[in-house]
Amino acid sequence: MSGNAHVSPTGFFEKWARLIVRRPLVVIGICVLAVAATVFAAVTFGAPLDPDFSTPGTETQRAYDLLQERFPQQAGDSAVLAFRAQSGVSSGSARQRIEDVVGRAKRLPGVTGVSSPFAGDGRGAISADGRIAYATVRYEKRAWAVPGSQVDALLSLAHGASGADLAVEAGGRVIEQSEHKPPGATESIGLLVAVIILLVVFGSLVAAGIPIATALAGVGMSVAASSVAARVFGISDAARTIGIMVGVGVGIDYALFILTRFRESLRAGYSVEESVVVSVSTAGRTVAFAGLIVVVALLGTVSSGIPLVTAIGVSGAIFVAAAMFMALTLLPALLALFGKRVNRLRVPFVRDRGGSVAASAWYRLSVRIQRRPLLWFVGSLVPLLLLAAPVLDIRLGFADAGNGPTSLDSRRAYDLLTEGFGPGFNGPLMVVLDLRGSDATGVVDGVRAAVSARPDVASVSPPALNEAGDAATLLVTPRGAPQDESTKRLVDSLRQEALPSALSGTRARAYVGGPVAAFVDIGDRLTSRLPFALAAVLGVSFLLLMSQFRSVLVALKAVVMNLLSMGAAYGVLVAIFQWGWLSGLTGVKEGPIETFVPVLLFSILFGLSMDYEVFLISRIREEYGRSHDNARSVAYGLATTARVITAAAAIMVAVFLSFALGPQRVIKEFSIGLAVAILVDATVVRLVLVPATMELLGDANWWLPKWLDRLLPHIGAEAAGERPIAKAGVAAPEG
Repeated sequence: MSGNAHVSPTGFFEKWARLIVRRPLVVIGICVLAVAATVFAAVTFGAPLDPDFSTPGTETQRAYDLLQERFPQQAGDSAVLAFRAQSGVSSGSARQRIEDVVGRAKRLPGVTGVSSPFAGDGRGAISADGRIAYATVRYEKRAWAVPGSQVDALLSLAHGASGADLAVEAGGRVIEQSEHKPPGATESIGLLVAVIILLVVFGSLVAAGIPIATALAGVGMSVAASSVAARVFGISDAARTIGIMVGVGVGIDYALFILTRFRESLRAGYSVEESVVVSVSTAGRTVAFAGLIVVVALLGTVSSGIPLVTAIGVSGAIFVAAAMFMALTLLPALLALFGKRVNRLRVPFVRDRGGSVAASAWYRLSVRIQRRPLLWFVGSLVPLLLLAAPVLDIRLGFADAGNGPTSLDSRRAYDLLTEGFGPGFNGPLMVVLDLRGSDATGVVDGVRAAVSARPDVASVSPPALNEAGDAATLLVTPRGAPQDESTKRLVDSLRQEALPSALSGTRARAYVGGPVAAFVDIGDRLTSRLPFALAAVLGVSFLLLMSQFRSVLVALKAVVMNLLSMGAAYGVLVAIFQWGWLSGLTGVKEGPIETFVPVLLFSILFGLSMDYEVFLISRIREEYGRSHDNARSVAYGLATTARVITAAAAIMVAVFLSFALGPQRVIKEFSIGLAVAILVDATVVRLVLVPATMELLGDANWWLPKWLDRLLPHIGAEAAGERPIAKAGVAAPEG
């Protein structure tokens, strides 16, 4: 084939590719400047990561607003110092050491007050057997806003005071929040595995290094951009960690797709310029399309109305957009610059995988599937349904400190307090009373009596009134743990029955707040809006896929296949995190699945799964445009994409699982859920279920009513008038 072979599709991507090829150094310089400008903006305008746990429009938020207005000293969060003395906390030496710790805690920076377990009669702060006690350490700020230095000071005090007969543990909301940090260097393990996979796939140090370089450039740009976004959105460490996890994965994958097509074109005899044009016009267009779906799906979290969820979605969208930008700018420029030298620095013992498509194992697999498509269809569908079956038992909620590993201070304090005071002590509810225009004493006494009479309430604290006497607070200790379903039912019954009944005939108002109630509100908000969010993502994706492939059934099949992959991922999450399977390996204790995890996983996974779907179907559609032979096109598409899809999936799985090595439960849920979905999607779904389904459907795969064809925009290769790239990449096999 001539090096000047003509590439037929015209349009934006071809023009963009030719522009990059002719000015690669300029484009690289622009990318460097873009990263530098983003870093400069982060330094100048960026804000520290400060998660926003507000829940606008909910009862929890009204309770907090009332606290800020009339109990500013109680608007901050608290930590707890838990003490255990085998001889009894009230014994001479133990009591003296505890009082010394309490006195020193009062002098720590940021602390507004410390309640001694021996204040008053000591009842309630000392366990029934007299061996366990606690002191509440109140801070002036909310938990996520307490500086790390202040948290470290309290931890140092607790660790230094432990010894001999006295054990001291620090826990509570402030300590829990401080432990929600990025996993540190664990992601480097994923990158190392990614490098090894790329070396095996490409057999060249240069080719393996380019995807890593573009992915890291995108991540660096995104980290800086997320600092700027933190000024508007309450982006947390967890939100950025999830963004990095997704950004690294898609950044390498996007580069892998484009680089693979570039090397195929070089092998087929195209010039460097035409190879760049082919790769950007085909795989690059696929990257842009798939990346757009991911970004749109993630930005859909804004509709949740929950700042915490919105921040995770926005952070993820930033990282995906940056990965897409680098894949369509920096990567083609590097390919134009390296040219045929992209295959330099060969890796010993790794051979070039080029050759006839018909001779490949993937082509033979496709042919075997197509001979008995119904058997393969059923054989692949059954295990997917079995994996998804645990979803029927899913319990959404929020895990508490008792689900963390025992290496965490908050977990050890949680266990100590549970032993001494019951599981509900770790998740008290705060009832905030607005007493304006009411008999304060009568109202408070009536509310306390009504709440105390409930069988699911362990205790109710004495009321605390503000100086004006127009507001009061009560701490309600449930009998169940914070994550128990009984605690959620208690929140609902207090709001709907007990408190309205107790306040009947008065002008007083009562609000149930606190972290546990906030999580209940977040769960209720997300659950109520989930059907609309799912419908929006599915609907938009379906329309985009129809526009891309000019087919109703291909688009519908893609949506259904993605749902199967996500169902399998959700089922595995239930088995591991809710049922406690593999707890020895994962280091997690059984508990509910965080309410926002399925919603965000859906947004991320639907887009990521679409990468492989679009990449595979694009090659099938490209060949079908030439041959109009459905069976041959499916076999060709699978043969030319299976290797890169499995490599890309292996890289993503490695990157995602590396983040599961950290201590945070929610990060583990995200990383394992993403890894399982990608693994299932790139193997069972794309390599078996899709070809079997397309063989069963035959030419009906490409059915599109004429009236719908006129309505839908042209956003795929067909925009060029059904002129696919002639013999792009590897020639299709004969017969």
